[in-house]
Amino acid sequence: MDDPILKLKEKILDLTASQRKVADYILKNPMEVAFLTVDQLAGLVGTSTTTIMRLTFSLNYTGYTEFQKGLQELLRNQAAPHTRLEANLKGVSENDLWTRCAENQISNINKTKEIISNDTLMRVLDMVMSSNRVYCTSVKSGLPVAQYLTFGLNRLIGNCELIVADQSDWVDLHLNLDSNDLIIATSFPRYARRIVDFVSQAKERNAKIIAITDSYSSPLIKYSDIVLPCNSGSLAFHNSPIASMVVADYLISAIAINYPDKTKARLDKVNEVLTKINYHYNNN
Repeated sequence: MDDPILKLKEKILDLTASQRKVADYILKNPMEVAFLTVDQLAGLVGTSTTTIMRLTFSLNYTGYTEFQKGLQELLRNQAAPHTRLEANLKGVSENDLWTRCAENQISNINKTKEIISNDTLMRVLDMVMSSNRVYCTSVKSGLPVAQYLTFGLNRLIGNCELIVADQSDWVDLHLNLDSNDLIIATSFPRYARRIVDFVSQAKERNAKIIAITDSYSSPLIKYSDIVLPCNSGSLAFHNSPIASMVVADYLISAIAINYPDKTKARLDKVNEVLTKINYHYNNN
């Protein structure tokens, strides 16, 4: 079966900015798009029908109708997980904020899992392990992701540094970047200019870039070698880092599991030092 979602993921970095907005909406709302007219989709995204048609042409469809039929067929074969989640949400009381918040995060994680492929994640692991130095950067709502990644990667491979983009004097650092270095940048709306500045300058130095962001319309996209799109919606006003934290946790776990020959010796040495200085609380 022809998979329009897979074709969209493979092509998305080659699309124009306006086409990426359409693609991002489709990836996040496939069930809705499967039954929208081209005019309705254009109105929701805020673009033209011509942009949508050109997008479908670039995916080798004869037009929006053929693309939509492929999407409908795909969703019919995958209907159970989506409809089950929707049914669960409908049964939640309006007053049960705790449950709604938890279900929202589960939905964010599930949607993120559907968008990011295993092949993409394996490319990220290879990029991390082949880099001389890794720099994780973010500000505000994305900062916990950068901090968590920095701790985990540094504990495993010892070459990772945290850069708080709006506080650190990264200009001096950027002068020493080269093609053997990797930047992992996390940013959600409203995207911080300093992160974009840092990433754009790093790209000029030929550093590799991985973006953890909410959509393919993010300003980080045009500088990125790999994009990890993570749903960041919350029930309130803020961006939620939960789905992206799951991605970060996967990367740390996958490196520890897939590269034991490169990580076990370091972990043993760290544990030896911590034991020697009696770092952990002992209640015996």
